[in-house]
Amino acid sequence: MMNFSLEQLLAFVTVYEQKAFSKAAVKLDKHRTTIGQVITNLEDQLAITLFERIGRSVEPTQDATLLYHYAKQAIEQTRTFDRVALSLSFGGLESINFAYASFIPQQILAQIRKQLLQDFPFMNVNWLVRSKQEIKEGIKDGSIHFGLVNVFTSKVINSLNASLLHSMSFMPFTGEDTQLAKLPPSETFTTMKSSKQFVLKSMLDDDMANRVIVSSNYEVVDQQTLMIQMVQEGLGWALFPSFINQLEHFSNGLVEIAADEIKEAVLVPVSLWCQHSKQNVDIKKSIMACIDNYLNKLSD
Repeated sequence: MMNFSLEQLLAFVTVYEQKAFSKAAVKLDKHRTTIGQVITNLEDQLAITLFERIGRSVEPTQDATLLYHYAKQAIEQTRTFDRVALSLSFGGLESINFAYASFIPQQILAQIRKQLLQDFPFMNVNWLVRSKQEIKEGIKDGSIHFGLVNVFTSKVINSLNASLLHSMSFMPFTGEDTQLAKLPPSETFTTMKSSKQFVLKSMLDDDMANRVIVSSNYEVVDQQTLMIQMVQEGLGWALFPSFINQLEHFSNGLVEIAADEIKEAVLVPVSLWCQHSKQNVDIKKSIMACIDNYLNKLSD
C-alpha cells in the first residue's frame, strides 16, 4: 500500500488546476522548484507521468486526470477531519453568521431566530443574504457558520455538512385587481407569456432560468420583499412560495394565478449547509427541527 502526504496531494491538485508549476507555487506560497520536486517525487513513487512539461505550462496526462478527482476528494476529507478534530477542543459558539438565499421567506428566518433564542439564549446571530457560491466559500473559510441554499443544480460537496430539507414549492401570483386575476384558467397562461414578469435574481444565479422564466417581458429583482410589493401594486406577476397567501403580512392584494397549462408547482430543493464540527451539531438540530415544524404547519 502506497502512502501519500497531504503536501503531495495538494501540490498535485493545485498544479492540475493551475496548469503551471509557478502559478501553483504562488497559490500554495511555496517556491516553484519545491513544487516541481514534490511532483517529480510523486511521479517516481507512482511510476507514472502526471504532467507533460510544455514551456512554462504543463498539461495533465490521462493518468493524472483519472487520479485528480480521487486526490481532490482525499484533500476535502482530510480538511473535514482536521476541522472536526479541532472543534472538539472548543466550547459552544458565542456568535454565528447565518447566510441565506434571497427567496427564503422572512417568516421562516424569524422562526429560526425564535428557536435559537430559546435553545441558545446567550448566542448572537447575524443574518446575511448571500449567493450560493458566497455561502459555500464562507462556510469553507469559517466566515459563515450556517447557510440555507437552493441546491437545484448542486453537486455533493464532501467538505460541507449538507442536509436536504423540504423542497419549497413556487406558484405564480398576481395582484388581485389585475387582468390576470380575472381571466379564466384557459386564458391565463397565454397572457402570462406576454405580461410583465418579475424574476428573483437568486433563481437566475442558481441556473433556474429555464424553470422560472415564462414571459419574454421580464425584469430581474434582487429582493423578494420588493418583488412582492411590485406584484401587490399590480405591476406584474411573479413566482412566490405557494404558502405566501397564508402569511398575513404579504397576502394582502395577492392572488394565485390559476392556469390550465400549469399542472404542478416549481420545486426548489433547500439544503442547510455548515462545517463538520462539534459546535454545530446541536445548533443544526435546532434549525432543522424549526424549519420542518414550520413548513409542516403551513402544509397542514
